[in-house]
Amino acid sequence: MSLALDGVGLTHANGFTALAGITLKADQGEHIALIGPSGAGKTSLISVLGTALAPTTGQARVLGTRLEAGSAAPGKALRRRIGTVHQAPPIPARQRVVTAVLAGKLGQWPAWKALASLLYPLDVAGARAALGRVDLADKLFARCDQLSGGQLQRVGIARVLYQQADLILADEPVSALDPALALATIRLLIAEATARGATLVASLHAVDLAVGNFSRIVGIKAGGIAFDLPAGEVTVPLLHDLYASEGEELPVQAHEPHFLLQTTASDAANRAACC
Repeated sequence: MSLALDGVGLTHANGFTALAGITLKADQGEHIALIGPSGAGKTSLISVLGTALAPTTGQARVLGTRLEAGSAAPGKALRRRIGTVHQAPPIPARQRVVTAVLAGKLGQWPAWKALASLLYPLDVAGARAALGRVDLADKLFARCDQLSGGQLQRVGIARVLYQQADLILADEPVSALDPALALATIRLLIAEATARGATLVASLHAVDLAVGNFSRIVGIKAGGIAFDLPAGEVTVPLLHDLYASEGEELPVQAHEPHFLLQTTASDAANRAACC
């Protein structure tokens, strides 16, 4: 079991309840897409899974480590096995791209090596290879403040590829990319997870990207799980109910809502396997 949440709730200090009674399980190697309206709790759920936030009620088990309210913060041994792709990567503006990518393994290296790499990159070839997979090898020594928002997102993805984590969490990882590049990037993350047997949980705003590429879809609404279904069982009426607060138009990346009607779970698996 890669992750198991049992009645997990998250209430912030200001009294706002971001998650309420979340129960969710995933075997190692599963690929799950989280979808739902803005403010539904997708980012909060990613934060709990990534140990950035501790649940205030219930308990969670992530990669064999138990997380619950009042428990000690998880150690480096767990955090270095989790790779998180942020919508806005927390990368210092003046940092070089090569250093930002190599930061993916800072938690795995001894202290002396981590410090040395901050001063002088110790695995330039490894960073270049990871950047090459997101078509940014030519930006290896560029400063991060010279990149566009979409390029920074891809640097964040390259860092997780370099890290080779057992659990990959992606929070709106392609929000700044054009539709073609977004599709290619999602398929890259799925291919990486598949090749290494890693678990992938991605929060996506574009419904067609989720249903067309992931075998399992979890709909999040008002801090709870609205549905947890194979992609082939996610219907347009279900999606309209999920996004009712956002009006009748479904959020799609390529503006092809009819694509949702044609997708089956086997189609999604076949596309992921071939790309």
